[in-house]
Amino acid sequence: MARPVLAIVGRPNVGKSTIFNRIVGDRLAIVEDKPGVTRDRLYGVGEWLNTSFSVIDTGGIEIDGEDAILKSVRVQAELAIEEADVIVFMVDAKAGVTPSDEEVAQLLFRSKKPVVLAVNKVDNLARQDDIYEFYSLGFGDPVGISGSHGIGIGDLLEVVCGLFPDKKDDEYGDEVIKFALIGRPNVGKSSMTNAILGEERVIVSDVAGTTRDAIDTPFERDDQKFVIIDTAGMRKRGKVYENTEKYSVMRAMKAIERADVVLVVIDGQEGIIDQDKHIAGYAHEAGKAIVIVVNKWDIVEKDDKTMQHFTQTIRDHFLFLSYAPIVFVSAKTTQRLHKLLPVVVQVAENHALRVQTHLLNDVVSDAVAYNPPPTDKGKRLRINYVTQVAVKPPVFVLFVNEPELMHFSYERYLDNKIRAAFGFEGTPIRILSRRKTSDKE
Repeated sequence: MARPVLAIVGRPNVGKSTIFNRIVGDRLAIVEDKPGVTRDRLYGVGEWLNTSFSVIDTGGIEIDGEDAILKSVRVQAELAIEEADVIVFMVDAKAGVTPSDEEVAQLLFRSKKPVVLAVNKVDNLARQDDIYEFYSLGFGDPVGISGSHGIGIGDLLEVVCGLFPDKKDDEYGDEVIKFALIGRPNVGKSSMTNAILGEERVIVSDVAGTTRDAIDTPFERDDQKFVIIDTAGMRKRGKVYENTEKYSVMRAMKAIERADVVLVVIDGQEGIIDQDKHIAGYAHEAGKAIVIVVNKWDIVEKDDKTMQHFTQTIRDHFLFLSYAPIVFVSAKTTQRLHKLLPVVVQVAENHALRVQTHLLNDVVSDAVAYNPPPTDKGKRLRINYVTQVAVKPPVFVLFVNEPELMHFSYERYLDNKIRAAFGFEGTPIRILSRRKTSDKE
């Protein structure tokens, strides 16, 4: 189920990124730090009371060219109109209503989307009267906030969450494997979708997905039901959108959230670029099962070591995806394409794998006996018990004497031992350390 989407829109220098950081900053700070993940703060996850939602900071979208600021403001608004369930329209109490504010307001009016007007820089009671001028923009009661002081953020989020659409249950059962093809434009996602479906495409019905920008195509192969969540071919017309690389990342995020398995498609001829790592990093952090698919392998000049060298290049660039299998295919000629769906099934099963507690404790106990945790200032980590608390992805909780003694290198060692014992190819696993409350020092 995809989270509802909140977009923060406004002209430059009204404090959009500050509010973005207020909403998602604490959460971003606790995202695991894996080597090789390319971070992009354009997209984050926020939470208010019991509502989790995605947040787009359109301030991170930059457009080059003549009259860049005006064009950027317009593009930000257009992106938000297309992507968001609710839009926060930010203005500046100190500057008052500006022509740029009025232009954005007109775009938002035509969108018919719910809009919450947030007046930033209301830093004290003396500034409270400054919000009344903004009634002229026609969006009802403005919400006075201060990004720098954190004032009014809760009031703003309460209004926003009240406007999110009602949650819808996933229309597919647990037996259906949902997978999404993601990647930068022109890597062959659309061709691969058609090649996977083959002749069956004419006998399945394309149904609109729960997101506005993806098409769900159900199909069945060897008694296994699948749904392809297709983001291919969804770029907007016009060079503005085509030149906005981050826009395709935003689109990919919605598909990632709904998928069980994410196929990260790479152009075998062009090789790897930073945007590939951006998109793959989002899938990893979302805890999805991942398969790296190298497309256009038919047109790559090869010798007997080309695949080996390309595999090593992928491993070097995607250090955080060491668990992900790599499949080399050609959507055009269907070369090796028959290998793809069995891999998708396997990683989906690993993603949902639950390990028996006694087996898990045996593996961790053996690992600790073979390689005890190092001491830190005379103290040694003691692992009392381990249990699996979740799947999709698998999450393991280690009950220990002092969680702060768990060094990331030892956590990685335990990760490797668990994988060696139980597999988990294609899925990230999470290891959390918790204090054993009854433990006495």
